[in-house]
Amino acid sequence: MRVAASRAMGGDNEDELDFGGEVSVAQRNAAAIMDRFEPRKPRYMNRVHTGFDWNRYNRTHYDQDNPPPKLVQGYKFNIFYPDLIDPSKPPTYKLEADPTSPNGETLLLRFSAGPPYEDIAFRIVNRDWEHSHKHGFKSQYSRGILHLWFFFKKLRYRR
Repeated sequence: MRVAASRAMGGDNEDELDFGGEVSVAQRNAAAIMDRFEPRKPRYMNRVHTGFDWNRYNRTHYDQDNPPPKLVQGYKFNIFYPDLIDPSKPPTYKLEADPTSPNGETLLLRFSAGPPYEDIAFRIVNRDWEHSHKHGFKSQYSRGILHLWFFFKKLRYRR
């Protein structure tokens, strides 16, 4: 399953780094789940897409030999749920405020699926998502893998 997800993500790219910034979250209705199933965390394979923003300022002050700092441009999340009790109900994701970020720079992206899996959350950058399929957005659950791929909107300066 990991091989299929790795192949779907496009292999190794120099602008993508492994991302394992998992955050511990309180479980919802954990007592009801523990009665019948042993809860466990799902496996995941995540990437963060980084790159340079070659805006007008950066083109003036930087070049290829001295590039600007890299920015997070998007994420690719692949969460494996092979043993869901109710496979007709797909896993979901939800954005929540990050209590450790006082100025709102980050958010928590929480994935929840149901028994026997616990909720899992990741801390991500708080920026607007590009929801167009043309720009790389993918939210799909197939063959026991939840794919959530998104890139951030590029800010365009206009007079």
